Amino acid sequence: MSAPTLGSVDRDGALTEAIGELCGSTRAGFLRSVALGGAAMLEALSAPAQAAAPDDTTILNFGLRFERLQATFYTQAEELGTIATMSSAKRDWARTLGAHERAHVKIIKQVLGRKAEGRPTFDFGQANETDQAFTKTAVAMEDLTVALLAGVTPAVRDRGLTAALLGLLTVEARHAAWARHIAGSTPAPKALDQAKTLHQVQGVIARTRFVAQAPRMTSRRRPGFTG
Repeated sequence: MSAPTLGSVDRDGALTEAIGELCGSTRAGFLRSVALGGAAMLEALSAPAQAAAPDDTTILNFGLRFERLQATFYTQAEELGTIATMSSAKRDWARTLGAHERAHVKIIKQVLGRKAEGRPTFDFGQANETDQAFTKTAVAMEDLTVALLAGVTPAVRDRGLTAALLGLLTVEARHAAWARHIAGSTPAPKALDQAKTLHQVQGVIARTRFVAQAPRMTSRRRPGFTG
């Protein structure tokens, strides 16, 4: 007599549905055919669930958010006067990269059209208030951009969009090398770059706390004192 399976005892599908919510529908479907308590079932249940692959719109909107973060970082440094204190060569570098990032924002917004997300609020603290802090952060941002594009571009389904992202990747790679040269670091420290997933980059950005909550008014009354 063969060992019972999840499918043979789960007549109404309640168990399969519950497992699908925890582990994903693909894994739940697989588990219906394997023996209860068997090695295959134990392995499948213990393995981490695989997140659904982001679609092209999700990837583009995250790219838009990241490009906006960079563009705002460079623009604020210009407004604060940080870039004006730099050497001539360094000013050219910072202003060129800032212009490119602002152009990238416009391009991605045009591609997304009505599907483009709204602009987030950013708070860079002291990260772009001094030459040293600005340069250190810019290098990290440009390196992260290259890792992100290397990771998400193969996941894009639209061939035309893939070609456009590859063009963006090569420019960002030049940005990263230029930033490292300006900072006095090796422009190409490794023979092979390590790509990052969208989720991994989301975690890095979250830890910087550069993306802030927009201030909201909680009271509908007029302030009693306006100064």
